[in-house]
Amino acid sequence: MNTLSSPKGTPEIVKPSNLAMNRYEHTKQFILGKLQSGLPAGLTYHGYHHVLDVLNAAEMLCDKENVSPAEKELVRVAALFHDSGFMLNVVNHEQIGCDMAKKLLPEFGYSETEIDTICGMILATKFPQQPHNRLEEIMCDADLDYLGRPDFFSIGNTLFEELKSSGNLTTLKEWNQLQVTFLTAHKYFTRSAKELRDAQKEVHLQEVKNMLAKQ
Repeated sequence: MNTLSSPKGTPEIVKPSNLAMNRYEHTKQFILGKLQSGLPAGLTYHGYHHVLDVLNAAEMLCDKENVSPAEKELVRVAALFHDSGFMLNVVNHEQIGCDMAKKLLPEFGYSETEIDTICGMILATKFPQQPHNRLEEIMCDADLDYLGRPDFFSIGNTLFEELKSSGNLTTLKEWNQLQVTFLTAHKYFTRSAKELRDAQKEVHLQEVKNMLAKQ
């Protein structure tokens, strides 16, 4: 194992000595290890599992949107880093994650131009989402892919618990009001996400409205 010094406030880099492993695999192994041990335990939604979920959604959307292998690699790295800032601070975590990427990714062979592209994707996920190109659209849609999936309510419950534990919400009625507001305002950006998720997302919106009417 080769140990590389890291800037203050960022995880120490320990690069595997396996020369057959490419730079993406090195990066994935490193950041997932840090996320698994470094994310606060109270993040029932923004946890390790969420990163893997977004990574899977990003890979799926890249394939459906026919992005190049080089672009797909950058999207995958952005997915891995997009919530890494939570390891240091919940507030402004997107910018923190971008800063971490800028400090760490050169050690794995990523160029300044590639890192700028990755940071653009990370920052685009900040609410309200504001993507400026196709890769940023893919990242934004992957981050909220669950809104139009069958596991919407089970995943949503983990966010409700996280918001309750942080003191941002206290009641189920408040949560459902927030969900109605959020789902009404949200839109997918890529053609593939719209085709795959829009219809089910509208069903979920109506179901939450029905629940709210009974509360």
